[in-house]
Amino acid sequence: MLKPLDSPRDIDRSVSRSWLDDALATLEHEAMSCAETPVHLFPLPPEWNIDLYVKDESVHPTGSLKHRLARALISHGLCSGWIGEDTTLVDASSGSTAISEAFFARLLNLPFVAVLPRSTTAEKIRLIEREGGTCHLVTDPSKVDTEARRIAGDIGGHYLNQFTYAERATDWRSENNIAAEIYRQLSGERYPLPEWVVVGAGTGGTSTTIGRYVRLRHFDTRVLVVDPDHSAFFESWTTGNTDARANGSAIEGIGRPCWEPSFVLSTVDRMMSVPDASSIAAMRLLRDRTGLVGGGSSGTALFGALRLIDEMHREGVAGSIVSILCDRGDRYATTCYDDVWVREQGWDINTPMARLESFLTTGYWS
Repeated sequence: MLKPLDSPRDIDRSVSRSWLDDALATLEHEAMSCAETPVHLFPLPPEWNIDLYVKDESVHPTGSLKHRLARALISHGLCSGWIGEDTTLVDASSGSTAISEAFFARLLNLPFVAVLPRSTTAEKIRLIEREGGTCHLVTDPSKVDTEARRIAGDIGGHYLNQFTYAERATDWRSENNIAAEIYRQLSGERYPLPEWVVVGAGTGGTSTTIGRYVRLRHFDTRVLVVDPDHSAFFESWTTGNTDARANGSAIEGIGRPCWEPSFVLSTVDRMMSVPDASSIAAMRLLRDRTGLVGGGSSGTALFGALRLIDEMHREGVAGSIVSILCDRGDRYATTCYDDVWVREQGWDINTPMARLESFLTTGYWS
């Protein structure tokens, strides 16, 4: 029989408060040094009376929307007592979240291990390693979560687990999140309350934050989540079946092989499935029309936004839409922006590109 403890102080699992205070102050200072990410107006015919804004999350210090998430996940782990001054951080990622997590781990002088699909671009792997992270590659993308859990358990580290904690780590009630920024930035525009915000879902953290925020503030804005081919999220949302399974998307950063707990289905007003070739075509259209260079998921979001604009235009509805540019396009120089790589995937991007160009010229979706 185990001997009962004489007092709760016989076991002390607490993190050093002095170190914790310093760590949190470091994260807060970094957050204060980051300006709001800009919104850019995408050129549309003025007679449509529709404004499309692209919120450029690629200007974060680590180059993606995931900068916000990584800071929130680590802050969540610190304040929960899960991360101490000797804790190794571990997470499963397709690349962008891991780049940002490696950045923050380095700020706190903590080791970081990224568990990635072997198909992750070399550009992303180099960025993780540049920040001091260690990359552990897994052949089967559906196994990255299991492998990350195993590694964290074996070494006594902390599994950041973005696919579970993204929706709860992000503070959607405050005025310091991506949704609040959007409304501040559009406050002086002719249509300050967007009809739609369009975003892809990797963890679901961003869509959930925006969906909750618009409800909290009593806004009529709706959230469209665009999902690429071979993703389980679209089926999970349309059927309510959270056991849905898929192969996982070729559009990095979004398109999960299974539903994730951080993707809160009830905060999404609509979902749209976007073919991979259309995502790549829209990504390149964004570059050609605005000079903004984003990744494939940014193309997925833009394609969904243009489909909504087609609906609004045909119905005579005026208003604004916000689409999210998720990360820097230079991470995809050898994939999405490489014509040879695109052909090897079997994608014909000329047809959707012609359709998009025709729509922007004629106002009709062929």
